[in-house]
Amino acid sequence: MPSTADTTVLDLPPGFTLVQLRELGDAFAHACEIAQEQGGGTLVWVRRYDLVEFAVVLEPDEALASARRAHFAGMNAIGDAIAAHCPPEREVAFRWPDTILFEGGLIGGLRLGWPQDCAEGQVPDWLVLGVMLRTADLSHVETGLAPESTALFAEGFELVDANALIESFARHLMTTFDRWKERGFQAVAQDFFERLPKGKAGERRAIDANGDLLVHAPLDKGPAMRTELVAQLHKAQWYDPAFGAPKLV
Repeated sequence: MPSTADTTVLDLPPGFTLVQLRELGDAFAHACEIAQEQGGGTLVWVRRYDLVEFAVVLEPDEALASARRAHFAGMNAIGDAIAAHCPPEREVAFRWPDTILFEGGLIGGLRLGWPQDCAEGQVPDWLVLGVMLRTADLSHVETGLAPESTALFAEGFELVDANALIESFARHLMTTFDRWKERGFQAVAQDFFERLPKGKAGERRAIDANGDLLVHAPLDKGPAMRTELVAQLHKAQWYDPAFGAPKLV
C-alpha cells in the first residue's frame, strides 16, 4: 500500500512530494496511475535492497511529440547523480536511448510514461520518468550467464545510499531543466551525447524536435539516418518485465 510520506525522509528540493511503496510495488506504474491526481513533482519510491527504484511526475508545457525530450533530461540527471556518488575514475555511459551502463555493464535504465489517449500535437497532462538501478551483488548468478551486466555493489559502492542517489537525481533534474530553459535543448542533447559511444570521425549527431536520433555520416549531405525514440522506448530493451528488474545479459 502506498503512503504519502513526510519529505524529510528524503532531502528533496522544494516542490517535490514523496510517496513511498512497499517492497513489491512498482514505482513507475504507480506514478503513472496517480499522475493525473497528484500532479507534477510527485516522486514515488520503492524501498528495496536490490534496486534503486523511483519515478517522478512532470507537467510539461508543450505538445507530447516534443515534450518526450524530457526523457533525455532524466537520463542526464541520473547519469550525473551516479557519477557524483560512485568511486573515482569510473565510467557512467548510455546506450540509446534509455539504458544506463556502469563500467561497461548494464546496471539499469529509464522509462518514460505518458497518457495513452494524448495526441502527438496535444499537451499531455503529465509525463513520468521512471528510474531503476541494480544494486545487489551478482554473486548468485552462475559465472558467464550475465557477462554484460553489473550491480552497484560489484563496482565499488561499499554501501549504496539510495536516499543520496534519489536526492541527487532530483537536484540534477532541476538543474538540467534550468539549462534547457536558458540555453535550449541542444545543451541537453550535447550532455546526453557525451555519455553515448563515440561515433565515426566526422559523424554528426542530433536529436530531432520529436526526440528521434539523427545521424549524418561523414561528408554526407543527404538526409540523416533516423532512429525513432518512441519505438525504442516501447521496447525498453534494458528491462525484464517478468522480474520487474534490469535484464541480466
